Amino acid sequence: MWFAAAVGSAVLFGLAGWWMKVSQMQSGSSAYLLLGLYISGTCGFGIHAALEHTLLPSLADPRVWLAGLLIGAGSALGNALFMKALEWGPASLTSPLTNMNIILVIALGTFGYNEQLSKTELGGVLLLLSAVVLVSMRGKEKAFRIAPRWYFYVGISILLFAIRNGGLKVTGDLGLGSAPILFVAYSLSIVWFAVAARQERTRRSSLGSLRAGHEVVSGLMQKSLRAASIGMKWGLIAGLFSYGGLQLYAIALETGRANIAGPIFAANSLVVAAGSIILYRERLNGYQWTAFVLTIAGLVLIRL
Repeated sequence: MWFAAAVGSAVLFGLAGWWMKVSQMQSGSSAYLLLGLYISGTCGFGIHAALEHTLLPSLADPRVWLAGLLIGAGSALGNALFMKALEWGPASLTSPLTNMNIILVIALGTFGYNEQLSKTELGGVLLLLSAVVLVSMRGKEKAFRIAPRWYFYVGISILLFAIRNGGLKVTGDLGLGSAPILFVAYSLSIVWFAVAARQERTRRSSLGSLRAGHEVVSGLMQKSLRAASIGMKWGLIAGLFSYGGLQLYAIALETGRANIAGPIFAANSLVVAAGSIILYRERLNGYQWTAFVLTIAGLVLIRL
């Protein structure tokens, strides 16, 4: 049960990443994309908790609010700093390094909760971690000057994503429901990205006012509105898959082992790669083909 939930979490969360890529390919606004994601995700977790009859009782528990605040900060600030890191360093390094937050989750399960790994399971975990690194490598890539602040953005992103992913293990062990906590986490994140979206809109308007000519300003405003509309549309869709992926991940952590469920969940980036091949005709390099093979081999070893 927990293994199927872990695999399902990787697939659904990977599809959330895929819709985010679609928005990027269509020049959608990243601020409105994330705002839409957290709006629909909040609705998903809220409905889920309401159907479980855990929403209202949980909201009276201060531990749920504290956990939601920490996990929400890990999710929202982690995503915001990850986007900043992409502006100051190469994606081929940024993506795999931030995914290495899962090592902290493995350490939490192994040393914090005394979860034992057999030799075959350890081999499977190592293969999955290798796949996470390889899938983002581009092979020959032109030199990218890395600014010092990139190291700060990446380092803090790793810690924040570890809080999100590992926090669900801790709250599950405390007997707190995952859906109410994620409802609080996502609803608080809406505030963050609503401010970011407003700032982006203000910045674009200010830029337009500096340009000469009514037609130029009108064109910039139309382009801005279109980007916001595209980002919001795909963000709302991505949020539903984000809800499904994180909810299944929480179930896998509650019923299984974090030091195995974590690496499986981290393989969600392979879904984006697969979608890029099928729909955008992107070609895999040798590293990425190897990542697919290692993922399958890793899952097989874990189930032996």
